[in-house]
Amino acid sequence: MRDSHVPVRRCAGEVAIGIRARSLRAPALALAPAAALLALASGAAQLAFAAAAAGQTSGGGVVYVAKPKIAGVSCLRGCASRGRAQGGSTVKVTGSELAAVTDVLFEGSHGSADDATVKVRSGSDDRVQARVPIGAVTGPIMVVTRDHVRSAPSQPVAILPPPPPTPNPELSPVPGPADPGAPRLETGTSRTKAFIGARKAVTFSFRLSGPSPSALTVELVRAADGAAVKTWSPQALAAGEVQTVSWDGRLEGAGASPGRYSFRLTAAGTDGSRVRSAQVGDTGRDAFDLYDHIFPVRGKHEFGGPGARFGAPRSGHTHQGQDIMAACGTPMVAARGGRVKFKQYHAAAGNYIVVDGAGTDVDYAYMHLAEPSPFGTGDRVYTGQVIGAVGDTGDAEGCHLHLEMWGAPGWYEGGQPFDPLPSLTAWDSWS
Repeated sequence: MRDSHVPVRRCAGEVAIGIRARSLRAPALALAPAAALLALASGAAQLAFAAAAAGQTSGGGVVYVAKPKIAGVSCLRGCASRGRAQGGSTVKVTGSELAAVTDVLFEGSHGSADDATVKVRSGSDDRVQARVPIGAVTGPIMVVTRDHVRSAPSQPVAILPPPPPTPNPELSPVPGPADPGAPRLETGTSRTKAFIGARKAVTFSFRLSGPSPSALTVELVRAADGAAVKTWSPQALAAGEVQTVSWDGRLEGAGASPGRYSFRLTAAGTDGSRVRSAQVGDTGRDAFDLYDHIFPVRGKHEFGGPGARFGAPRSGHTHQGQDIMAACGTPMVAARGGRVKFKQYHAAAGNYIVVDGAGTDVDYAYMHLAEPSPFGTGDRVYTGQVIGAVGDTGDAEGCHLHLEMWGAPGWYEGGQPFDPLPSLTAWDSWS
């Protein structure tokens, strides 16, 4: 029998819902003197091990490993408006103990899926420069030394997406390279922006003319490192026929890393001649950007004041989500596709729906929907698919979406809510 959901507290603009469940608690036990001494000895051993790991020798000597510190981050070159960084920009990190830094880690939003690391050369104790990876998103950054010592995270750094790739939705002749006598190619790519878990995949189209090829190869190239992460070997059709391959943003069943990708076609003639749609290393032709989330409110919106934030005080508890203010009836989509875990009405939450994000450890709860969602428990929804509209049902002051994000094992199943705003800010910048 499914545990029933009952309200445990309520307040204007947000809701907390509990689950009736039995729990077993082991009685607290006092340590006997011998056990206490054993625990003390064990603790001392652990401290000694930690000291050795930090560079202290067993003979009492100390190898000092300085911990780098970040004081500030600013954009130097290739910046977006108002001096903000974007994919491809060069940023300057200032601080102290930076001479041994070899890596800069862009942490992004919740979880490690959008983390991005770049190698750097420092040489200076108080500054280091790094190129922002394509696909990096807003969030804190850290620096790491050659001895794997990490700084504390910086304050969140606003990172906008890079300028979009040049659209190529219609078939157009390729720039080459081509051997004499090789087939002639035309290629095109359906979109420059794709989302993991979306219903519509990104499609690469091509057409050959001239001599029939003996073999065709389509590679999906990751711009971050130039690696071919997926390969297709389609059968060649008659000259003039359009062929396609599609990609849904997944590699070996899991969502690929967000960032820029491109398709590259190679056709080999029967005489051994070859033609490629782009030079090796050219990731601009037939390129697109892949994202793992989409901003859920598809219209004009704002994040409200301090009272709309995660952790804002409420009567006897704190706000467990982020409010997004928008006009009543504004379409609302699934930020990440997955399965619907709950779809109910609650006196405080109003019409609400909870989606278990596919390929993530996050549950997404959407509250105050204007009408019940058309999806029911167990239904699959896709990233970017409309699941309702902004409303003010339940105990809400004005139309808004109240969004909660919960870590594993899930929404009121042992998980804990966390602040959605850093993620929402990143999604908003590219949506």
